[in-house]
Amino acid sequence: MFATAKKHAPCIIFIDEIDAVGRKRSAGFVGGQDEREQTLNQLLVEMDGFEGHEAVIVIAATNRPDVLDSALLRPGRFDRQVTVALPDIKGREQILAVHMRKVPTSGDVNVALIARGTPGFSGAELANLVNEAALNAARTDKRMVTMADFDFAKDKLLMGTARRSMAMNEHEKENTAYHESGHAIVGKLVPDHDPVYKVSIIPRGRALGVTMYLPENDRFSHSRQYLESMIASLYAGRIAEELIFGNELATTGAANDIEKATGIARNMVLRWGFSSKLGAQLLENDQLESYYGGGSSQLQGMSESTRELIDSEIRDILTRNYNRARTILEENMDILHAMKDALMKYETIDADQIEDLMARRPVRDIAAAGDAGAGKPGDGKPEAEPAKAVSPEGEKAEKTDSADNSPRV
Repeated sequence: MFATAKKHAPCIIFIDEIDAVGRKRSAGFVGGQDEREQTLNQLLVEMDGFEGHEAVIVIAATNRPDVLDSALLRPGRFDRQVTVALPDIKGREQILAVHMRKVPTSGDVNVALIARGTPGFSGAELANLVNEAALNAARTDKRMVTMADFDFAKDKLLMGTARRSMAMNEHEKENTAYHESGHAIVGKLVPDHDPVYKVSIIPRGRALGVTMYLPENDRFSHSRQYLESMIASLYAGRIAEELIFGNELATTGAANDIEKATGIARNMVLRWGFSSKLGAQLLENDQLESYYGGGSSQLQGMSESTRELIDSEIRDILTRNYNRARTILEENMDILHAMKDALMKYETIDADQIEDLMARRPVRDIAAAGDAGAGKPGDGKPEAEPAKAVSPEGEKAEKTDSADNSPRV
């Protein structure tokens, strides 16, 4: 390859997924003569063999720069690094415009709205979104791709493919409805939480139901308040099951929620310095990936008392937010029952219907979800009392009245 490039200079050599051959060498633990290491050694030799007048540029790409051998990154080799981050809202809009050029779209398609509703999507995921929308339009014999097709495609990519063939009995369906309602209610009432986008009890992937949150803006860092609100909303599904069916009948459906909540609390204490007793210090290091893959982490050298304090701090964060979520649901049991009923009726409810439930208004039909007819002042219906929220310390947060009667924290 390098010999051919020199013959055709000026020339550019592009190596994609450089980490496949450029991973850190094994330092003799397994043996230094395996094929991958021989390929890496040859690559290093070839890159050192260019003369100053040879117009050959070597470019490589990887998603794992942390696993590359340090010899690859020395001056004269890959010494210039360009980080390509995920596109922001303007970048997503431009990428969507490129992929939609050859797709016939109807007049209701708003590219800016789609871009705003897809934070964290990569260029490939946006291309897939357009493709899925076009496929859905073709399945329904449409000549144009509509905004509804893009909404369907976004739901499929964010929540997974619906498994409508999976039959759940009535009790499992009701249990799932209460579980997802718990997530949604607490997610709406804790501060600095991502808005609830959609709640569904249609099985998707390996999940029996899903509560989807969608950030209003791109997030590049997270506050302590945001992290604690996430923990509270993660525990809310299990708490809803316990409140309705009792501790003995709570299910294993919260396994992934508990794993995520514990992971957040652990990182808050060990990595992000959010423990008042331990202070801002790194207590856990990532270890290099082993030869066979699978990274690991290790606690820094510390005394037994410090380890006990770490366990105590993690447990305090989890317990505080568990109790916080429980208090919110106990004070809004009527909304929990109403949201369960709505999910049993519609199977999927969107942000507008969730707003109706949180304001204790009748739930609008899906066909009218985009209208603003429900709950208008002057329609003869008394204004409902907004839902109650609880602060991390356990005190009721101050309510602010608003025109749409939605709760504020």
